[in-house]
Amino acid sequence: MIIGGSKKEVIANIKKNIQAGELNKKVEVNDPNLSDEEINTYLNNFYAKRKHKVKFFLENKIAYFYVGLVARKLNRHIKIEGLENIKDLNNGAIITSNHFNPLDSLNIRKLIKKRYKKNMYIVIEDTNLAMPGLIGFLMNNLNNIPINEGPNYIIKTFKPELERILKNNNYVLIYPEEEMWFNYRKPRPCKRGAYQFAAEFNVPIISCFVEMLDTDIKDNDEFNEVEYIVHVLKPIYPDGKLSVRENSKKMAEIDYEQKKEAYEKYYHEKLDYKFSFKDIAGLKKKD
Repeated sequence: MIIGGSKKEVIANIKKNIQAGELNKKVEVNDPNLSDEEINTYLNNFYAKRKHKVKFFLENKIAYFYVGLVARKLNRHIKIEGLENIKDLNNGAIITSNHFNPLDSLNIRKLIKKRYKKNMYIVIEDTNLAMPGLIGFLMNNLNNIPINEGPNYIIKTFKPELERILKNNNYVLIYPEEEMWFNYRKPRPCKRGAYQFAAEFNVPIISCFVEMLDTDIKDNDEFNEVEYIVHVLKPIYPDGKLSVRENSKKMAEIDYEQKKEAYEKYYHEKLDYKFSFKDIAGLKKKD
């Protein structure tokens, strides 16, 4: 499902960033551009709303109703493989996956629903709280955790909230690639944040890689619909003999290597970062 208009500018930004070796850089256009003061207002409103338990409960239910409608439409395009890799994992964990679509969390949501019968939390960029319309409503009312780079926010708000959620044996999706690259098939380098939190709170990483399959079904003028296979890879555990920093580096490297191996296995080609239009799933016009 395509959200937004033409992706030509986004694809041009992907090409430019690949050629510059900037594999974690933003490529989307027209994202909200907020001042620090505006961001703080959105964050304060986000947490204040959760203190009004009845109001938030109702709006949370409404938000998940809308998600359920979309999920029922898209779930027929999503397959799950590798559940045996987490058959013994029953406590809270951080989930990592490649990030390629505004709705790609539905792939992991289906996995968590299938395996654990519960909803998951998603770490989102703070600017997502300012999105207009239904998307903004969902960002503000689903089980999301906004992240902001300010050290004060990370230490006093984000980490305590994340720790509370994980201690209650919940599952939290963090995209280690950070920025979304629309329908880009290849895994990109993993930033250390997700793994640092896993090491600090002593929880495993559920490592996932989503494979994208082209179809001949039209989605819009630029793209055909895409089908997804969520490959659940081997979980990654913190090493008690290593420091948090050492763990974060090692776990990020292991996760990237697993995603790289999955890409090469399922797409039957070596991973490189030369730009090709065929790397954009569903794109009708390719070189």
